Amino acid sequence: MLLKSLQEYAARAQPAAHVEEAGGWWLRHSPGDAWWVSAVLPHDREDRVTLAEEFCAERGSGVRFQITPGVCADDLDARLDGRGYARGHDMSLRIASTSEVLRQVHADAGEVTARPTDEWLTAWQSVTTRDVSAERDLLSRVEHPSAYAYAEVDGQVVAVGRAVAEQGWAGVFGMATLPQARGQGAARSVLAALASWAAAREANHMYLQMEKANSTAFRLYERTGFREVCSYHYRIRT
Repeated sequence: MLLKSLQEYAARAQPAAHVEEAGGWWLRHSPGDAWWVSAVLPHDREDRVTLAEEFCAERGSGVRFQITPGVCADDLDARLDGRGYARGHDMSLRIASTSEVLRQVHADAGEVTARPTDEWLTAWQSVTTRDVSAERDLLSRVEHPSAYAYAEVDGQVVAVGRAVAEQGWAGVFGMATLPQARGQGAARSVLAALASWAAAREANHMYLQMEKANSTAFRLYERTGFREVCSYHYRIRT
């Protein structure tokens, strides 16, 4: 199933420090990383909610479930609601052909490296404000081919993004642009570089996950050929 595969590609591109599989459920714990890296993926129809709660409780963390319609059990969202889980973070899973992205970006490609440079991480951290050491650890766990793209203005890295290739798909992650460079094509340059890298890797399709409330990202991805294949959200209990 495409949706299940893409969500699991994304999980491997953002690998948690500790993962246990219970049937099709991925129980994940990753202290120091973004909260979604630790979200449970309930990717079969069995009821393993209690098991997931125990897994999180043993590690002293809140419980978060990623709810992707058609992938998890049809009644799981309602059951979690009944157990007091709040709904949050409405997301969009979007895909595009790599060739279409290359046609639509209308920008000179930025530069690509195989590993994140200090400059890449500095730009990423200044936008996300997340912990660089934790991000270095997370990126060191990625096992599939990766690209780190960046755009410069006057010698300064002003926009970054990364891609991870798996099974003919390239996932786009970590897109960040410094405030003073927004609206000037820097993000398009990064996306062009990632699409060029994907094409060279014979990853003929691309995907990404974005918050629906992010109107700036929505405009960029809509204009570069990405279309929504599903909406998903999280159920959260802290």
